[in-house]
Amino acid sequence: MNSILIVGAVLILALAFGFVDRKRSGRVNIKEDLRHQVSSQEIDSELGEVATVLQFSTAFCTPCRATRSTLSSVISHYPKIKHVEVDAESKLDLVRRLDIRQTPTTLFLNSAGREIARAVGAPKRDQVINALERI
Repeated sequence: MNSILIVGAVLILALAFGFVDRKRSGRVNIKEDLRHQVSSQEIDSELGEVATVLQFSTAFCTPCRATRSTLSSVISHYPKIKHVEVDAESKLDLVRRLDIRQTPTTLFLNSAGREIARAVGAPKRDQVINALERI
C-alpha cells in the first residue's frame, strides 16, 4: 500500500514538472539590464542594421529546425533585421559567457549587439514578432 502511494506521488510530481516545463519552453523573456553584448567577430557574421536574432543550435536538435523555420519566416518581413544561427558546439566559449544552457536558445540583440530578449526553447511566431517590435 505504501509503495502505491509513493509511486502515485512521484507520477503526480513528474506530471506537474512536465506541465510547468512545457509552459516555460519557448517563452520570450525581455531583459531590462542589457547585461550581455555580442560582437560580429564572435558570431562570424555582421550584425543587423536594426537588430540581430541570434539562434544557438546543435546538429541533433529537433526543435532547432522548427525554430530556424519560424525565425526565417518572420524575419523575411523585416529587411533590417538579421537572423544568425550559431552551432553551440563550435562556440563553447561564447555559449558559456552568454549562459546558454540548452538548444535552441534565441537571443534578440539590438543594433549594438546588446541582448534585449531571450527565448529558451522553440518560440512561437507571435512571441518572435512581439520581441522584434520592442527593439
